[in-house]
Amino acid sequence: MDIVQDTNVFVAALRSPEGASAEVLDRCLARADQAIMGAALFAEYEELVQRESVWQGVRITAKEREALLDDFCAAAVWQPVYFRWRPNLPDAADDHVLELAIAGGVEHLVTHNIGDFGEGEIKFTSPRVVTPAQHLAALK
Repeated sequence: MDIVQDTNVFVAALRSPEGASAEVLDRCLARADQAIMGAALFAEYEELVQRESVWQGVRITAKEREALLDDFCAAAVWQPVYFRWRPNLPDAADDHVLELAIAGGVEHLVTHNIGDFGEGEIKFTSPRVVTPAQHLAALK
């Protein structure tokens, strides 16, 4: 299944290696799910892996995070975004994630912030915005 994986799923996967987020990340790395990546989301991921405050208490180094991001991006398909749907969401920082999911024609936008994506001025029937657990349940 084609998906856009929000950055909060990546963080949750590294914080809880046995959780649903880790399984979603593993599926993308194994190409069981096809991650879609775009320029804005990639920039957000790059900034995130360097932000030490996010990783306090997580036993993974900056070099290991960078290597994992490299592997994740190598498994992803690059999707240009030609049309912007802004402003749309209450948190403008989330607009680019939704735009990527629409441009990529993905089935699921996987995030822990479902509420942020449901409050947009423009309502979309696709993609479905789901948590990692909901995404995995839909695969069964």
